[in-house]
Amino acid sequence: MKAGCSQLKPAVLILVFNLCFYGSYQVTDLQICELCSGAVLNGTAVGRFCSSSAGRIEGRCCLRNDNTSDPEYIIGLDLSNCSLTHVEDLQRASTAVRIDLSLNPIVNISEAAFQGFIELNYMILPQDIFCPGGNTSWEKVEVKEGNRFCEGQKDTCNQTGQLSMNCPENSLCAPYGPSFFECSCADAYHGYKCLREGEFPLLQVFAPLGASTFVISLLLWLTQRRKAEPL
Repeated sequence: MKAGCSQLKPAVLILVFNLCFYGSYQVTDLQICELCSGAVLNGTAVGRFCSSSAGRIEGRCCLRNDNTSDPEYIIGLDLSNCSLTHVEDLQRASTAVRIDLSLNPIVNISEAAFQGFIELNYMILPQDIFCPGGNTSWEKVEVKEGNRFCEGQKDTCNQTGQLSMNCPENSLCAPYGPSFFECSCADAYHGYKCLREGEFPLLQVFAPLGASTFVISLLLWLTQRRKAEPL
């Protein structure tokens, strides 16, 4: 008897999918730790931070997990002396608290490179490179020993979880990285610019969508089955 995917129970399929997705996610997520050779040294800013935070060094990253059942995530990234000229995509390290980009001939950092880095609290950059979001996005900016230090990321909103002039009426503002913020509708509001009052109509939206998806899937299955029938 041949065993095929169609014979697997749904629960097994879901388990296999989750395992494969989690495995591929971890591999992809940690690729940023191998952007250049070497590992985080104990005497560096990221190394000291990693040690004091009970983290684990993996290549150029410091990893930690808050619970043994949770996946590890990046809390420190040391890409110093990696011959980087441009910094455009570091999103795989968006959970980092400390980042070191010193000793690199960087000529440009994308404005959106640190969008979503809400935990970022300390950066070391070449002295000619400005802190992400500008000096106003940080509590303290200091230039010394050929490096620029950006400490204490400021909250772009007036106060997290409160109504803000940055967002439309009936919405809440939350920080989303240096100089970035995101808006979400307050309770009992939804829709474009949070103008609709009341609960979001889940049943009215997803019921027709689910029904149409089922009908289309059924039609495709019947069509493919007819084509597959032997003459």
